[in-house]
Order: sequence, then C-alpha cells, then structure tokens
Amino acid sequence: MKNLFITATDTDAGKTFVACAITQALINAGKKVAVYKPIAAGCHREEGILINEDAQLLAEFANCGQSINEVNPITFADAIAPHIAAEKENRIISIDDVMQGYEQVKTIDADISITEGAGGWRLPLTSHNQTRRNHTKHNLFLSDFVKSSQQSVILVVNMKLGCLNHALLTYEAIKADGLECIAWIANTASNQPMNNLAENIKSLTQLLPVPKMAQLDFYPDSAMTLHDKICAAANEIDYSSLLQ
Repeated sequence: MKNLFITATDTDAGKTFVACAITQALINAGKKVAVYKPIAAGCHREEGILINEDAQLLAEFANCGQSINEVNPITFADAIAPHIAAEKENRIISIDDVMQGYEQVKTIDADISITEGAGGWRLPLTSHNQTRRNHTKHNLFLSDFVKSSQQSVILVVNMKLGCLNHALLTYEAIKADGLECIAWIANTASNQPMNNLAENIKSLTQLLPVPKMAQLDFYPDSAMTLHDKICAAANEIDYSSLLQ
C-alpha cells in the first residue's frame, strides 16, 4: 500500500477538497483508496457521535467501506485548534492515539491510503501546560505522526498573497523532518482569484523542486454541487506518479 499525507500552507487551504479529488482520481483509475483524518475540531452531534463534515465528505469518496469513526477517530465539538480543544476537555492527544487509527487503516485491503492533516504542517497536538504536567520535554505536533509513519507528503498551496513564503517554508520543514514531499498542488480556494496568479504559479514551479500535480481553479458555477466540483477537480490531477 502506498501511503500519502496531505498537508497545506495554512488552514482553509482546501485540504479536504484536494484529498477527495485525489481519492476520486485514483478510484477512476481503478484503485481501492482508504482514507484517514485522524483529528478534526468543529463537529456536530448525530446519534451521540461527533461528526466532522470534512471527515464525512472524505469517507463518502473513499471506496473501502470505512465507518466515520474509522476515518476520523479523534473529534472535538469546538472549531478551534485541536490542542486547545483537548485542554478545555482535559484530554491529551498522543502520537500513539493517532498511530492506532492509522494502523487500523493499514490493515484494509487497499492500494493507497490518503491521510488528511489538520491546519498546517506544524499543527500542535499538545499545549505547554499539558507538556509540563506530563513531564515531557517537547511539545508534540501532527508532523511527528507523519515522521513516525513515514508517509509521503503532498503539499496543497493556498494561492493567495504570501503563499510563496508559506510554501517554501513548509517544504523546507517537511524535508528537515526527513520526509519526502513528492508533489504540490496549486489550489485557488477563494472566489477572489490571486493577483498575478499565473506568475505566482510559475514562480512556485521554479522554486519547489517537486512536480506540480494540478492547478485547481475556483468553480463559480452555483449549479454544481460540491461533489460535482470535486469530481471535476479529479480530472485535473496528474496522479501518474502515485501509481509507480
């Protein structure tokens, strides 16, 4: 099984949209795709279970029959940073907890697993107070889980002012963690396109030493459902390197 981790330059960069589009593209190519979104903050309750809309969407696109709890085992009601939500609920997010759900995904008979991160690359899992109370020396980040699981990384770049700096710093952090960033995707997540979009994409193509898998433009057609837009984006993705 090939294992991929989707990260981004910042929050609201379109990670879920891209993760679903890649999933659909691979399914179109005849592959079985399992998905994993270990942590989600911002959920509603259905029949006693906290449901995150992004995780639910990801589960709907995958084709391995996973339950929502298998896709997204760690949930918080409040739409705030997960480590703050955990501290408010007197909970601790551990790498072991995140790895446990991931190991379950790896038991699935799938060709590819796609894990969607939360926030950006250095998403904190613990607060300073939690670290001090548990007598540990370092704060934990979601990137520590990616290091432990040794997944290949795809970087989603939110095409807006400042994205060149954010993309390069994120790429450098991924490499510094000893991981391989195998591709990046230019995503126009806003209905207000970036000024000089083509020039900025050209700059990133020259500055990032990995292939650009896709340029995903904003779909303004209000008649298209979100599923329609994701399926349209799937057709724009060059997934050939993922099948090697």
